[in-house]
Amino acid sequence: MKTNLITRSGFEKLQQELNHLWRVERRETVDKVSWAASLGDRSENADYKYNKQKLRRIDSRIRYLSKRLDQLKVVDYSPQQDGQVFFGAFVEIEDEHGTIRRFQIVGPDEIYDSKDVVSIDAPMARALLKKHVDDEVSVVTPKGEQCWFINKIQYHAFSETDRGDAETEQ
Repeated sequence: MKTNLITRSGFEKLQQELNHLWRVERRETVDKVSWAASLGDRSENADYKYNKQKLRRIDSRIRYLSKRLDQLKVVDYSPQQDGQVFFGAFVEIEDEHGTIRRFQIVGPDEIYDSKDVVSIDAPMARALLKKHVDDEVSVVTPKGEQCWFINKIQYHAFSETDRGDAETEQ
């Protein structure tokens, strides 16, 4: 079951996608379907078939986003979160081999656009919740149990100066 939490920026991206689909993509596709239908025989009209299928996909995504946006709860930063890992945190962790990973803990609806995010539903995120800098976290992975140390916790994106010369691995 998906958690119904989302960051403010993630919510805005989904709203933008919905608006774009409704105001731009759908209108253009409806015009193409109408044009293709006006050419006559629809059974052998590739433009008509393709754009009709595209219109179904657009309408399906619009329905999904409309329902999903109503279900989501936007979680904004609170100063009380400082020093601990909570939803929306940018976290830097390091394993015993020196491999460093940086990511933000986000809702499951936000993980598809970026490689530097982890869903709140993922074992890694669950293990990190309520932990502090320098805490050790054990996470069970397909390769076995792994230990990670928390180096940084921030509630704004890591800048280039925060990244330093460390190698990031996903």
